[in-house]
Amino acid sequence: MAKLIKRLPMLPAERALKVISGRWKAIILYHLFDGPRRLSALQGLMPNITQKVLIQQLRDMEEHGLVRREIFAEIPSRVEYSATLLGLSLEPILLALCQWGQHHADELNEMDRLADCIIRPRQAQDAHAV
Repeated sequence: MAKLIKRLPMLPAERALKVISGRWKAIILYHLFDGPRRLSALQGLMPNITQKVLIQQLRDMEEHGLVRREIFAEIPSRVEYSATLLGLSLEPILLALCQWGQHHADELNEMDRLADCIIRPRQAQDAHAV
């Protein structure tokens, strides 16, 4: 059984929000949905995040079972981060949040201010691969 490092809220919705809250966690997960990435690659995909914040967000998500850190015994050492199965299970939720964000912007006539929502449900990706 995983050790409980930080006490999480008892209400399931509050617990879920606590685990994924933070400006960068959803974005980091989004980039890990495609596969393992090194710290420098993640930082390159998110130029506005500092290395300190990126590392802290990754540690938080690792603590909550969403991200796995793998250290390779190489010289120089190599570290890769990947989404766990638990982390990957957030993909449809992030897609729903993205779609709701588009709906919200549409209702407020702010669609021209949005970036594209490019999260694709994993089942759809897997079905095309077969």
